[in-house]
This record gives sequence, structure tokens and C-alpha cells, in this order.
Amino acid sequence: MLTSAQRQAKQPVSAVLAGPYGHPLHPSLVTVPIGAWVASLVFDIASQAVDEPGFLARGALWLIAIGVIGALAAALVGFLDLRAVPTGTRAFRVGLAHMSLNLVVTLAYAGDFLWRRAAQPAHEAVPAGMLALSAVALALLGISGYFGGKLSYRYGVRVADEDTQAEGYVPGAGRRRPDGDA
Repeated sequence: MLTSAQRQAKQPVSAVLAGPYGHPLHPSLVTVPIGAWVASLVFDIASQAVDEPGFLARGALWLIAIGVIGALAAALVGFLDLRAVPTGTRAFRVGLAHMSLNLVVTLAYAGDFLWRRAAQPAHEAVPAGMLALSAVALALLGISGYFGGKLSYRYGVRVADEDTQAEGYVPGAGRRRPDGDA
């Protein structure tokens, strides 16, 4: 039996902006910054091992920018998801930690982008300080991702309730019948 707080956390504040019940947009949008920032670190490391590292350093710079833009989009809908969680609950505190870490990470990458634009020679490998900042920011993102997973998988925030989930485990359900109904 769901409590009213659990029911509230599963419903979107705005289905148009945050995704409908059982289909939140935030998990889909976070793939953009995560992928871009992981790839930027790979480019940073690879720039240390090639003879002409400039293209990798420039690629990392623009991957960081793509990640920051993607993070802002993910943050908007993530904030809407957080608004659905009742304040004063453990889930809300985990959500605040998740959001706060993500803001720190996004600010770190935005600063990293500006630093690289101002100081990175176009033809050289990524300097150790910039590479270290990216690595630390990515590690913090991993911790934040743990909290995000806890929100979904432990507390069920924006996840369909178990009765709705059970529909997927009814034998034969979802197959098209000859009359066209699912």
C-alpha cells in the first residue's frame, strides 16, 4: 500500500514539462551530459598520448560545452521531479543532495570550459590541471548518479507503482489479438 507521500512523488508536477506518469524525462536527458563529459575526459587523456593533440583538446572543449547545455536541460526537468517529492522526507533530502552535487559539477564544467577557452593553446595536449578538474567533476557526477539511482530504485520517485508495473508480467499481455486490441 502506497502512502500519500509515495503517491505524490510518483506523479509529475507537469506531465508536459517533466514527462507523464511512469515516463519521466530527466533520466533520458541526463545521458547527454554524462556521455559528453565522459567522452571529454577520454579525449583529455588521449591528448596526452598522440603527436598532434590539438584536435582532441578542441573536441574535449566542445564536449564539455555540450554537457553543460545538456545538464541545464536535465536540471530543469529534474527540479520539477524534485518538487513532487514531499519536503521533510529522506527522499527529499537525497534529492537535494543529488541536485546540489549536480549544480557543483555543472559549475565546475562551465568553469573548465571558460578556463580552456582562455588559456588552452589550440595545438597542445590538455594541461594536467584542466584534466584533473574534469576527473574530479566526473567523480562527483558518479556520486550524484548514485543518489539519483537511490531516488528511483530505492524510493521509487517518478517510477510507476508496483500494481502498474505488474501489468508487464501478466503472461500474454501486450500481444496483439486478432481483433487489433493489445
